[in-house]
Amino acid sequence: MASTTQLKLNTGASIPALGFGTWQDKDAQEEAVYLAIKNGYRHIDTARVYGTEPAVAAGIKKAGVPREELFLVTKLWNNSHDPKSVEKALDASLKDLDTDYVDLYLMHWPSPFKDGDDLFPKEGDKTLPGDADYVDTYKAMEECVKKGKAKAIGVSNFSKAEMERLLKETSTVPAAHQLECHPWLQQAAFDAWHKEKGIHVTQYSPFGNQNAIYSKGENLGKLIEDPTLVAIGKKYGKSGAQVALAWGIAHGRSVIPKSKTEHRIKQNLEGDFHLEAEDVKKIDSLDKKLRFNDPSGSFGGWNFYTDLDGKA
Repeated sequence: MASTTQLKLNTGASIPALGFGTWQDKDAQEEAVYLAIKNGYRHIDTARVYGTEPAVAAGIKKAGVPREELFLVTKLWNNSHDPKSVEKALDASLKDLDTDYVDLYLMHWPSPFKDGDDLFPKEGDKTLPGDADYVDTYKAMEECVKKGKAKAIGVSNFSKAEMERLLKETSTVPAAHQLECHPWLQQAAFDAWHKEKGIHVTQYSPFGNQNAIYSKGENLGKLIEDPTLVAIGKKYGKSGAQVALAWGIAHGRSVIPKSKTEHRIKQNLEGDFHLEAEDVKKIDSLDKKLRFNDPSGSFGGWNFYTDLDGKA
């Protein structure tokens, strides 16, 4: 079955609610993307820093689906925030993705690294910060839209204050904000703010601490095994993981689970189903304000999410 729920961006374009994430497992991504498309995914999410853009391109080619049927997202990395580097960085991504345009181009983080070819420019064990201002970086991204290289632009991992400044000082309201969101980190007020401004939210890590890279909250068990999610799942013949995805979609957000096994790739796609309002409410009560991804300090000294839930 194909992902059926389509959500609208402020550009008028549609974004499939259920996307396929390609972070990690670089060598497995060509086959994974092929299987995802073959099974019905049409929204593929990658990023320059993942190193998976060539594999995504190969998977798309193997699947043989016309480019216009896909919604393709990639992200600008921190080492190309200098305004004069932005278009070059997008060109490199487009070349690796074997396409003339992306449907959505996101600034991966607000934090600049020293500009250059190194993804993580270091001095000793410290990542070197850059001096580009994310507002100027975003203005350079706006130019990429004018040239047709990106159909829409947005951001990822911004705080509310950073978002507000961006809206005030640039002319294009971001089409989307990709951020960590799941039943244990719901950020309801921040989500409502996005809706008010017409900015779509994409949830990364929709399964919370399912990813082994996240060591925080190890003693809590896995989010997808949360008894409430599991109990709701039984009612619909679904898993806790599928319920977590359906909850995000019920709130009008897109979700981008990742997997490299066909069985799970298919299962995740079946997370696009309708939850009754009472079940959505039950999940809304699970919020622990628990954030798993916060590289504050290690990304050139930047302090992220200062005004958001889940800040340690």
